[in-house]
Amino acid sequence: YSFKYVNGHPKNHCVGLPTVMAFGVLADVATGLPVLLSELTLTTALRTAATSVMVARRLARPDSRVMALIGNGAQSEFQALAFHHLLGIRELRLYDIDPTATAKLMRHLAGTPGLALTACTSVADAVRGADIVTTVTADKTNATILTPDLVEPGMHINGVGGDCPGKTELHPGVLAQARVVVEYEPQSRVEGDVQQMPADFPVTEFWRVLAGQAPGRQSPEQVTVFDSVGFALEDFSALRLLRDLSQQLGLGAPLDLIPPLADPKNLFAELGLSGQRQAA
Repeated sequence: YSFKYVNGHPKNHCVGLPTVMAFGVLADVATGLPVLLSELTLTTALRTAATSVMVARRLARPDSRVMALIGNGAQSEFQALAFHHLLGIRELRLYDIDPTATAKLMRHLAGTPGLALTACTSVADAVRGADIVTTVTADKTNATILTPDLVEPGMHINGVGGDCPGKTELHPGVLAQARVVVEYEPQSRVEGDVQQMPADFPVTEFWRVLAGQAPGRQSPEQVTVFDSVGFALEDFSALRLLRDLSQQLGLGAPLDLIPPLADPKNLFAELGLSGQRQAA
């Protein structure tokens, strides 16, 4: 089993810190012994992008080649490269309210074979003609990054930034006209973009699509939304992969978090105070 510590502070860049910082622990179920302590800041970005592509393989049109990327901050490169290498995206249309963020993203991706980059002047400019729209913004507000008038038939929307109560990116009208897929419905209704919708608004948990219990994309014209919030199972899977890879590649180092006890029933002896008079 595992746990993850993660924060979300959009103003951290003002003090030289990342918006998201995370670490996690993987432990043996039989004994509770921690077997892996790992950073999860980079890993969170990687597993989020991987999950986005996994869902898009079932929900986006197979001929999707153009993606709009709205929000060009810390997670944008991971999303861009995942969709390029794993889904065949050939053109990225980029927009951020901060032009320096877009410039940073373009520097990092310049020279990527088979990937064209276009800096756009607005959300509307970026999404026009896009097959897939990824929104990955950081501001903790009920925002409306994408409105119904910008949605085109057959579009797949990968909504990543709406991930806590009071933080959304999609206009309710976008959700109302789309087939919405989530990771875990009880969590998504509190943290995802669907927090804006009535309690009976229909959503599909993605595991049902993978298991063949629910369809993926149903027609070329269908509008689909992945309301991504991040789910514990993704972090658990990432930690297991990190453990396996660290063992295979000889990475990592032992860390003395748990004292090696000569007698597991005698913890006090580890202080080396036996026989000494203790102050009251």
